[in-house]
Amino acid sequence: MMTEYLTVSTLTKYLKAKFDRDPYLERVYLTGEVSNFRQRPSHQYFALKDEGAVIQATMWAGQFKKLDFKLEDGMKVLVVGRISLYAPSGSYSINIEQLVPDGVGALAVKFEQLKKKLTAEGLFDAKWKQAIPQFSKKIAVVTSPSGAVIRDIITTVSRRFPLSEIVLYPTKVQGAGAAEEIARNIERANQRTDFDTLIIGRGGGSIEDLWCFNEEIVVRAIFESHLPVISSVGHETDVTLADFAADKRAATPTAAAELATPNTRIDLLNWTTEQENRLSNRLSNLMKQKREQVEKLSNSVVFRQPERLYDGHLQKLDRLIERLSVLTENKVQRGKHHYELSAGKILPAYSKIVENRKNRVEQLYQSLLLLDISKIKARGFSVVTSQSGKIVKSVRDVKNGDKIEIELADGKVGAQIAN
Repeated sequence: MMTEYLTVSTLTKYLKAKFDRDPYLERVYLTGEVSNFRQRPSHQYFALKDEGAVIQATMWAGQFKKLDFKLEDGMKVLVVGRISLYAPSGSYSINIEQLVPDGVGALAVKFEQLKKKLTAEGLFDAKWKQAIPQFSKKIAVVTSPSGAVIRDIITTVSRRFPLSEIVLYPTKVQGAGAAEEIARNIERANQRTDFDTLIIGRGGGSIEDLWCFNEEIVVRAIFESHLPVISSVGHETDVTLADFAADKRAATPTAAAELATPNTRIDLLNWTTEQENRLSNRLSNLMKQKREQVEKLSNSVVFRQPERLYDGHLQKLDRLIERLSVLTENKVQRGKHHYELSAGKILPAYSKIVENRKNRVEQLYQSLLLLDISKIKARGFSVVTSQSGKIVKSVRDVKNGDKIEIELADGKVGAQIAN
């Protein structure tokens, strides 16, 4: 019997026809690890592998654009597709129609990827966190008007700090369009200048229910808020990206209201005590500073030796007299008539001017000496002060029984008024 040899093309066509007609290969469900992935402008070509095998994968641009997460090399995925054989190379591959992350799920992957991106941008850095005011007079709340969140906040604020006013921004907190509405109301609250604090929140739910608080538009609105933001989303174990962006995270709406308001009795008392201590310290420091200034001034040369105020003027006057004497002597010697001037004398006209100025300076000097309290007391005068330290200028300044102090040139004596 003669053996019939097939061409490679014939065999490949036969196998391809088998692949195309086999119903089990038309829809295949695979799990594997993404390998050799490098994103291309349109269609994507990579491999799926496990511990024992590798299969090439193709994902057309239309299907790839439907992914709501970022595909990365090394990611474990679940895929649905059909097996095909490429005749020219004789290799088979899977054409992927659906692809989702394996294990943690697509939303969890989106969460981690967006968290990584925003962390790299610095949106969650502690340096941007604002302090929550201790006494919030007006609080903006972005939440559903019908949920338990707003009721808990109102109850807690009314109990702790009734002076606070709550302004509700009714907001959709779940489903399509919720993220945009949350971001819009955060921006609306920031347009006002009378709010002290902003609370955003909703009750518990699944990751799908809370997902609007993981949307990038909400996270950026919180980050850009000039109002301090308290986030209270879900239960204590639920964590959203809004919590990372907020200035403070509260486990419950009640806790959020407590963060925004003081404990009326304790916090107010502590605040009052703190302000009292600050005021007392400031006044004490100010008094100390003023006493030091008075002490410095009282010990200055001007008060202890007032006559020294005119030392410079007297020296200047002496120099002017000497210059005038020289100039006058030179002028007389150069004139038509030569007058002999004896040593230490000048012309009568100039001598009179100088003499008048000397007399004026002497008068001023004597007037200044009259103001020296020590000189006044040396002439037999005294200074009488009352118990409060004020100088007694009239008999009306004292009454019978008042104690006074008499300051003389060589000391002080006490006395009591007796009419």
